[in-house]
Amino acid sequence: MAGGKLSPRQKMINLMYLVFIAMLALNMSKEVLTGFGIVNETVDKSNKTFVAKNDAALKGLASKATENPEQFKDVYANASKISKVSNDYYNYLENIKNEFLGSVEDPTDYESMDKDSYVNEKFKRSGKLTKAGEEFMSKMEAYRNEMLSLLGNSYPTVKASVEDVFLKADAKIKDGDGKTMDYIQYHYIGYPLISTITKLSTLQNNIKINENEVLSQMFSGQLETIASVENNYSTILETKRSAIYPGNVFEGKIVLGRTDSTTVPSREELKLDGRLLKKDQDYEVVGGKVQLKVKVNTPGEHEITGNLIFTEDGKDVEVPVEQTFQVIPKPNEAIVSADKMNVVYRGIENPITVSMAGVSENNISVDVPGHTKIQKSPSKYIIKPGAGKELTVKVVGRIDGEAIPSEKTFRIKSLPRPTPTIRGQIQEGGAIKLPRAAVEISPVGAIFEDFDFDLSVVVRRFTMSVPGQASVVVNGDRLNDQAKKALNLAKTGDIIQFFDIKADVPGAQVNVKSMPALLVQLTN
Repeated sequence: MAGGKLSPRQKMINLMYLVFIAMLALNMSKEVLTGFGIVNETVDKSNKTFVAKNDAALKGLASKATENPEQFKDVYANASKISKVSNDYYNYLENIKNEFLGSVEDPTDYESMDKDSYVNEKFKRSGKLTKAGEEFMSKMEAYRNEMLSLLGNSYPTVKASVEDVFLKADAKIKDGDGKTMDYIQYHYIGYPLISTITKLSTLQNNIKINENEVLSQMFSGQLETIASVENNYSTILETKRSAIYPGNVFEGKIVLGRTDSTTVPSREELKLDGRLLKKDQDYEVVGGKVQLKVKVNTPGEHEITGNLIFTEDGKDVEVPVEQTFQVIPKPNEAIVSADKMNVVYRGIENPITVSMAGVSENNISVDVPGHTKIQKSPSKYIIKPGAGKELTVKVVGRIDGEAIPSEKTFRIKSLPRPTPTIRGQIQEGGAIKLPRAAVEISPVGAIFEDFDFDLSVVVRRFTMSVPGQASVVVNGDRLNDQAKKALNLAKTGDIIQFFDIKADVPGAQVNVKSMPALLVQLTN
């Protein structure tokens, strides 16, 4: 039997099967046939257990997807595809088993299942596979291909098991004497009926083990993602008052708050100073956050109370809301801040927000070289710095006819050096390891790592170097025919270099800095 990274239970079942095969070669006794039957019963019970577990796991994901679609919708969709592929193939094998069992008078009389004629006749005639035999191998290869496609690179253990146990339709196997034969000849032709049925049950067991492993990893992986402190939490300051006056003691607590975009309440019950807030009118839920948009005209302290209601396991869980904020009267200076950072970058569009507490937008004027007002958002502006090291934003607000001037100076910085990529991967601590086929079709790209702006970098040209071959200059971001020929001459383990990578940012009036070389090691 094929090996693979199977569970201890499955390894034991496979070993028992091999032992019985060996005993068959020596002497086919009634006890051996009964032993096959006992093994088949054990595997069948295990299969039924896995079917129930997998069905329960899928129903659990379906329930979670209904309660929290942002968190579990995609996971459940992928799990459903895995389950369908597994169940289709499992049921196909079950139908074949039932057909074989129907060929004997008493399916529980294992001693009567010592003949091989029915299996031989179904799968092979005159040394060639019958239509049923071809269908059997076609179904196996289809399951293999569909599972590998769905698994991708996310489940290496399961992927290895699928590749090892479920072979391609044209797969060849060598027996102990070195004779090459096809899969059906090796596993089924010439063996007693009960051994074939046991083998099919073992294949079903592998199917359900693979499905169970994927479903388990999907669920636990999603829970780990949801619970990740690094990605889903930030610090929040709890205070009794949101504003204090000079000389007062500030009292506050720093706590962890959940900020991931998938944690969305089922409904909200919120009030401002006792007035019920209306969704979409007074607030909206954006990215897992309740974004308030209420207009308050009265200076002083205001209170937001109520509950955020989440559905967990069919029950409503209330999270109380008790927050206060201050409305401050007439200010004496403008508030100017960059939307994404405390600097502006040369040659690209930098969004900034300009506002002055207590002053309406139509009473604020902004003077800055190269600024463009965004009409969709009154206090938003776009500035695109050119030469120089600093940029000053001058603001004048008018309250009751009085002009209140203010200004803010920003440092102008050039764009950072981009990082080269291939197939979206960056080089970290050594060469990127890729198969030859992936290198041949994958684009060479570049990104600005840890950069606050979402800028698209377009690679226009690069040079590729293969050990022992002349360097090839490529226009564009993918290998041309000359580069592909050089790549085909590389050996497994060779380091391919991509250097002199030229790129630009569409729409930006700035030169992109030169990038370091990108190293890729061939894995085949």
